[in-house]
Amino acid sequence: MKIGVGIDFGTTNSAAAVFDGQQVTLVRLDDGQAIMPSATYIDRELQTEVGQRAIDCYIADNTGRTVEMIAEVIAETSQLVDHSGSENPLPVEGVTTKIYGQAVIDSGLRGRLFRGTKRLLGDSRVRRLMVFDHPFRLVALITPLLLHIRQALSCEIQEVCYAHLGHPVNFEGRDYYRNKTALTRLGEAYKHAGVTDQDFYPEPIAAAVSFLHANQGVAGQHLLTVDFGGGTLDFCVLRRKGQRFDVVTTHGVALGGDHIDQLLFRKLLFPLLGKGETWKRRGMDREIETRFPFEDYEDLLLNWAVTYTLNQNRFTTAVMDCIEQGGKGAHKFRRLRELIKQNFSYLVFQEIKDFKAKLSTAEEAALDIPEIDVDVRLTRGEFEVLIGDLLIAFEAALDETLERAGLKAEDIQIVLRTGGSSLIPAVRNILDARFPERVVEHDPFTSVAAGLAIANYQA
Repeated sequence: MKIGVGIDFGTTNSAAAVFDGQQVTLVRLDDGQAIMPSATYIDRELQTEVGQRAIDCYIADNTGRTVEMIAEVIAETSQLVDHSGSENPLPVEGVTTKIYGQAVIDSGLRGRLFRGTKRLLGDSRVRRLMVFDHPFRLVALITPLLLHIRQALSCEIQEVCYAHLGHPVNFEGRDYYRNKTALTRLGEAYKHAGVTDQDFYPEPIAAAVSFLHANQGVAGQHLLTVDFGGGTLDFCVLRRKGQRFDVVTTHGVALGGDHIDQLLFRKLLFPLLGKGETWKRRGMDREIETRFPFEDYEDLLLNWAVTYTLNQNRFTTAVMDCIEQGGKGAHKFRRLRELIKQNFSYLVFQEIKDFKAKLSTAEEAALDIPEIDVDVRLTRGEFEVLIGDLLIAFEAALDETLERAGLKAEDIQIVLRTGGSSLIPAVRNILDARFPERVVEHDPFTSVAAGLAIANYQA
């Protein structure tokens, strides 16, 4: 019996599906769920966990742990030392001295978490990442995740060696050959995972395939897909010919829901964690008052997979000083201390995602994080002001897509909206204004995997 197989390995989440010619079935990848976080965790024994289990291990291993960075040996020098004297001759001794660099090794680290590795695939400069003194190629870091997906697929069908594999229109990076580099690496990882017969397929086209299969009677010559996911914003324009279609153009930019989440963290929470507050220190003969160096914390806070590294003395000492000084800023620094010590950064980002989802259905929502005593209320209008620059970038990418296709908005009969970030009302409003009564929502989180399976069946 012929079966189509599709795998959507995403920046944030992954999904897989099979198609038997009639029905699409989503594969349960992670504890009975069809959507699995694209995460890999490697411990000191080089044992690997993937998906939500990887994230859970990372959080458990780093909550409340004080990080101690030790110096890395970067070189050794040897010299000959002559200890002999005229009355007591001794042999010449060779002495080796180790030269240490900056304190960069986390001596108590129990495991490394890798999330969003897909973003690095197109960067030819990133070849290997060190994992407990072992150089890991990017291919090796994503292979366990793909192997897990292939094994889950094997529970649905006996043999999985041929599949359609999704990819963004453009991988992230500035390298001219980034797409070729990324697909070469991704193809090798899939082969190691057992998917040896591969057909790479653009993700926005796959979303269109699943829509057209589910809506075979829909009319219209030109179809525009807007796939706004966690890591990328992808477009495609198709020209239909009966039951088939030609691809007119594709376009993609590095803009996604993760960028919005980081922006919300920066705008809403940084001021509540001590950004802009002063730091008083006693000098030799006077008290010194300076701005708290919050910029040293920002990047590590925004990248939750490495936030735990803030729990070392060179970061926490300044925070504790500000708490002990009291005043109106002390409560903010207590929040920062709790976030760092209890490794709450992942929890905070999950709350931000939920908050963003609430604003998709309500005119006002609360970002309520009792673990760090935060309760921020925001209206949908205020949210749209905060993400104004990202919405402008969205419209610019839409304009670029239509220009590449040589079409105007009125030439498009169907606009397919998919991807988690496409649920944002401001995004919906932009599309509805450009294409009135022609925009349809289609399976925001699973349309790509379904379309890949259908395309694989039809190949």
